[in-house]
Amino acid sequence: MKKIKAAIVGYGNIGRYALEALQAASDFEIVGVVRRNTSEIPVELADYPVVNEIEKLGMVDVALLCSPTRAIQPLAEKILKLGINTVDSFDVHSDIVALKHALDAVAKAHNSVAICSAGWDPGSDSIIRTLMLAMAPKGVTFTNFGPGMSMGHSVAAKAVTGVKDALSVTIPLGTGVHRRMVYIELAPEADFETVATAIKADSYFASDETHVRQVDSVDALKDVGHGVQMSHKGVSGGTHNQLFEYSMRINNPALTSQFMVSAARASIKQPAGAYTVIEIPPVNFLQGDLATLIAKLV
Repeated sequence: MKKIKAAIVGYGNIGRYALEALQAASDFEIVGVVRRNTSEIPVELADYPVVNEIEKLGMVDVALLCSPTRAIQPLAEKILKLGINTVDSFDVHSDIVALKHALDAVAKAHNSVAICSAGWDPGSDSIIRTLMLAMAPKGVTFTNFGPGMSMGHSVAAKAVTGVKDALSVTIPLGTGVHRRMVYIELAPEADFETVATAIKADSYFASDETHVRQVDSVDALKDVGHGVQMSHKGVSGGTHNQLFEYSMRINNPALTSQFMVSAARASIKQPAGAYTVIEIPPVNFLQGDLATLIAKLV
């Protein structure tokens, strides 16, 4: 069987775990890594081309966009125009529909596929919420994250002027309400109050209770563990008091990258256009023969 040629674009936390996930997937071939710094090559990339532009890798079927959320749209548009599929872990829930619409037009014009927001939330958790609603169409779903490190929020805090390094920890308060604990190292001569005000005003933090703390070393606090507790209480037909619960404790970047690889596999099976994960048949995320999968899972 012809292997799927995949490129990793960006080599931070998610990119490193994406490398491991692709290495473990026998239906993929890693064609290379795209990153800004091509002069200092980590030892684990010694066997792969490392370039600063994806065009230098030759034939690529799908690119895993392991980049910050705010860089995703222009990066995806550029790669989709080359006829290469993209998968991203864009994580601003309120902007997903707009991203999908923007990428859909580009993908259809260049016969490529974009799968948007294919991390774990949004991503795999989105599928769980969809199934819960299918089982009890009336009712309320609560998604409680953490406690754990939020990669997107940490990146957003680190991008604020005056911040040398940052860690954002999500604390669940229940019923889908969260507190953000943001630990920062200040850059030289930066003013803490100015930085803290800017972090709290950022769209990643503005809608949540946010506390900013200055620390000597962010690295000493880092733990990429995270989790989710999801519950749906609703009505099936006319029957009330249906309760469904789902929980997990995870390594955040490892699960994000693994589901992105599964979405990359699904992208090969989709017509041109942009998709969120709830629009894709779940079996398309899996490796293997369809009949075998049906016999195993149904």
